Amino acid sequence: QVQLVESGGGLVQAGGSLRLSCVASGIISSINDMGWYRQAPGKQRELVAEVTRGSSTNYAESVKGRFTISRDNARNTVSLQMNSLKPEDTAVYYCTAEVRTFTNTRAYWGQGTQVTVSS
Repeated sequence: QVQLVESGGGLVQAGGSLRLSCVASGIISSINDMGWYRQAPGKQRELVAEVTRGSSTNYAESVKGRFTISRDNARNTVSLQMNSLKPEDTAVYYCTAEVRTFTNTRAYWGQGTQVTVSS
């Protein structure tokens, strides 16, 4: 059984910073892409940022220059440093990872962590 557990969400004022972390645990052979999605109330879940095993990154236009994604392959972790936060960044943030086990390869999701940015 593979689990992804996020941490680091919370309440912050506009212009502030937060750092989200996610750790994958279980019987893992390797992890391909890792990423962060978010879902605001009444909206669809959207990609925030993703990083390949080789550390190539991709960001949503709305967060470019403000957010930085990174990963530690040895520890099976992915982090999202969020700076210059805006009220429109308020959402539940979900960690995802494409995990290869000894039986298959599939995407796993965390339970989500709330980020609230006050104006």
